Amino acid sequence: MVLIGPVMHFCPLGTLRNLRTPLLVTSNFNKDTIMGQTYQSIVINAPAEKVWSAIRNFHDMGWAPNVITKVDGVGDKKGNEIGAGRVVNGAFHETLHELDDKGRTFAYSIDDGPPPVSKVDVNSYVGRVALRSVTEGGGTFVEWSSSWKNNDKAAAEFCHGIYVALLGDMKKSLES
Repeated sequence: MVLIGPVMHFCPLGTLRNLRTPLLVTSNFNKDTIMGQTYQSIVINAPAEKVWSAIRNFHDMGWAPNVITKVDGVGDKKGNEIGAGRVVNGAFHETLHELDDKGRTFAYSIDDGPPPVSKVDVNSYVGRVALRSVTEGGGTFVEWSSSWKNNDKAAAEFCHGIYVALLGDMKKSLES
């Protein structure tokens, strides 16, 4: 069990023990600012280099064919450039804010979407995906987390279900 701010997450101890890079999880939780958050993780039986190569292009979500039906690039930025925009499934308007090839992480915002993640329902939404090599077996530990202002349980449940489905599809497509 890992304690992250006010929320507990259950992780298989073996998964954490086998990480090549130590896992340090911190929270900038401020009791004066109510933040919603969600956290999901999965181990994919494929090298981190393969997983990163498949997911690093913000405009290409071909690794999730059962969840994502359409990704439209918005603006003049390429999918590997900070500021790249996309519209996912015609509903989620997102912007890439960080892309770290060495650390195998990226962060993005949801600028608008359907309720309960519309710009009326939540603000300052930040999603983060991080990959870590698993030394035993050569797999990849993938974390997908998000946080936003306005602590809306509906948004947490909505996002958690989507990210679990995305991670499951990622695993299915990249392990085959």
